[in-house]
Amino acid sequence: MHFKILGKIENIEVISKGRGIRDLKHIKKMYGKGNWRKLKGIATIKLRNGKIKVAELHWYEAHGIGKKEIKRKRYL
Repeated sequence: MHFKILGKIENIEVISKGRGIRDLKHIKKMYGKGNWRKLKGIATIKLRNGKIKVAELHWYEAHGIGKKEIKRKRYL
């Protein structure tokens, strides 16, 4: 991750779940079986160069496993 999340992620929405996730095979191989969902939300992040920005984030999450592969999609 090339950034640090400051505060909490807001406006969380489910993008897809279960077999609707394109990378489900990869996710299960890396992190194990679970009820996987792909989510998106908005958070304030701090970049490596010290700049603070608001961005849309995407990640995978499963109960008991937690958030995995958090990605910055765009700045808002």
